[in-house]
Amino acid sequence: MATPPATKSLLGELNGGGASRPHVMFIPSAGMGHLLPFFRFIASLARHDDDVDISVVTVLPTVSAAEADHFSGLFAAFPRVRRVDFPSHDRDPFIVRWEALRRSAHLIGPLIAGAAPRVSAVITDVTLTSHVIPIAKKLGVQCHVLFISCATIKKAEQGPGAGVGAVDIPGVRRIPESCLPQPLLDLNKQFTKQFIDNGRENINADGILVNTFDALEPAALAALRDGKVVPGFPFPPVYAIGPLRSVVDKEDSSSSSPVVAWLDKQPARSVVYVAFGNRSAVSHAHIREIAAGLEASGCRFLWVLKTTKVDRDDTAELTDVLGEGFLERLHQQQGQGQGQHGMVTKEWVDQEALLKHASVGLYLSHSGWNSVTEAAAAGVPLLAWPRGGDHRVNHWSWDGEDWLVTGEEIAEKVKEVMSDAAVRARATRTGEEAAMAVAEGGTSYRSMQQFVSSLKKAT
Repeated sequence: MATPPATKSLLGELNGGGASRPHVMFIPSAGMGHLLPFFRFIASLARHDDDVDISVVTVLPTVSAAEADHFSGLFAAFPRVRRVDFPSHDRDPFIVRWEALRRSAHLIGPLIAGAAPRVSAVITDVTLTSHVIPIAKKLGVQCHVLFISCATIKKAEQGPGAGVGAVDIPGVRRIPESCLPQPLLDLNKQFTKQFIDNGRENINADGILVNTFDALEPAALAALRDGKVVPGFPFPPVYAIGPLRSVVDKEDSSSSSPVVAWLDKQPARSVVYVAFGNRSAVSHAHIREIAAGLEASGCRFLWVLKTTKVDRDDTAELTDVLGEGFLERLHQQQGQGQGQHGMVTKEWVDQEALLKHASVGLYLSHSGWNSVTEAAAAGVPLLAWPRGGDHRVNHWSWDGEDWLVTGEEIAEKVKEVMSDAAVRARATRTGEEAAMAVAEGGTSYRSMQQFVSSLKKAT
């Protein structure tokens, strides 16, 4: 696979004259939504392993099987990337794991101080900033934050006693209290305390790396860079380096993957790809409505189904979740080779590759940021069904609300967007803008250059 233009020769050009190489230590947290941007950014820098040293702090045990598989794939693809294991005895998932990491953060200092060659910069996950940034500062090491969501919701909390209410993001928008993530409405929740502590510490970072590009979020990025978001405070440099893409070489899966083999048989732009993220489990009641809606839409569909937040816990059979009648009708349609038909799988898929497949014409998604940027880069229209987190900032639903979206409503929306030529044209333009951003001379290419320059100053 060719080296993506967003990182091609950047470190090599900046290392002219025999200057010492920067050593960057990455400190990710947990959850594939957080880890994927790290894997992609690490892989991009590792393509230039003659010009940069990289270490990755790997927290053990991982929460999900997908995390373990992706770590293994990263280290297999890039043997010179150092693995620094960070054992943990807490096996609870996601937010509890983040808290366990924060409580163990004092152990990270010796890892940074004892690394050879000397660590010149740390790149940490936004969930760990309140602990990692002070440690890095004490050791005289640059600390950058890889922010795994969109730039629009990036805001540092100021002062003690910040309460719940509408949030003004100067230069961007006002977010009503009803749109804030539900855990933030209770100041006693663990997540809320983490969120506030991390938000206050972000302004002390040496830089904020965001998986976005200027054409996608021009107002938010301008506000962050022009000092409008936190008036009176020197906000760190913001580097829009997206869309981050996988640069790990992969074997051609067309002959071995049933999903890809099925897509290969479908007409261009005819398939609705349905997936709600790696940790967004949809209720059984809603699964039945989604099934009814997809069937009633008359569109071909590929549905990656999850019934639990952690993949290791997902043992339900498809027939138990969907009912035998639904799967039987799909099999009959496929056997007849005519009419609408679909495919349902519980296997891990390479979503980035699937969205680029010629047969995919729409993505029905929970609208997590990795999914949004992947759809944008592929030029695929996205029908958003937000499920949690910060998703209601831009949309309309919370997971766990006591009302049901009916199959009839789902079918209507799917048909509407699939047939909308204007929506498809806008998605195509977004894909073109994404490609321009990472091409040589593009906005993300230049932002990456600026970031690498900051690394050189730290060596």
